[in-house]
Amino acid sequence: MAGTTADTVLTDVSDGLATITINRPDAMNAMNTAAKVALRDALRAAADDPAVRAVLLTATGRAFCVGQDLKEHVAKLSEARESDGNALSTVREHYNPIVRTLTEMEKPVVAGVNGVAAGAGFGFALAADYRVVADTATFNTSFAGVALTADSGVSWTLPRLIGASRAADLLLFPRSISAQDAHELGIANKVVPASDLAKEAHAVARALADGPTVAYAALKASMAYGAGHTLAETLEKEDELQTKAGASQDHTIAVEAFLAKRTAKYLGR
Repeated sequence: MAGTTADTVLTDVSDGLATITINRPDAMNAMNTAAKVALRDALRAAADDPAVRAVLLTATGRAFCVGQDLKEHVAKLSEARESDGNALSTVREHYNPIVRTLTEMEKPVVAGVNGVAAGAGFGFALAADYRVVADTATFNTSFAGVALTADSGVSWTLPRLIGASRAADLLLFPRSISAQDAHELGIANKVVPASDLAKEAHAVARALADGPTVAYAALKASMAYGAGHTLAETLEKEDELQTKAGASQDHTIAVEAFLAKRTAKYLGR
């Protein structure tokens, strides 16, 4: 099934893989309200669709996403001053749901980072489970550069990926870092030639869509749980999740395939 959620976000679902593409190339995929609503809704739909077993999040043009559309934001700042409102209610209404859906959906998410990922765009990439990055792409926290604090989960995801000291350096002194540096820091899982980005990101996402979905969901849940709990608590959680994974059809399929020395063909349940 193929179709568009909105002009600003394109969605295609094929054989268990949902490809969601941010599509404002002329604005370097900056997030205006329409794009934020469309991305939030497209991700929620993919998370809720039992036919979807993995998600690939990518973008058109030369940027992955440069974060908030500042032209729209300036207008909202003016409106907020006149009405004593909150110009950044978008964090609660849009960015938080987007990032929570990326991190909490019970299926793996691959970010195909085709170009600049800055601000909230960096946050979206960090919220994915795996990042395939074009060798021409760059990353920038950006927030302090416009006198803002981190949002889109960056203050949670970035320190966990690269450590608190390095995260503080990138947040306090925002600057562009190359794909190669991102790989060395642990931000990029895989760096590929820009011309191969679409093919390589799709291949990674395709492999995950064909894999044991219940086990992947349990892995996501256990890592997220372990980040904020003791070893003893995490061991209990692992026991709970392993019981669920062990009862899945995919586990039986995997064991039988191993014993028969053939490749397992998973059902995703």
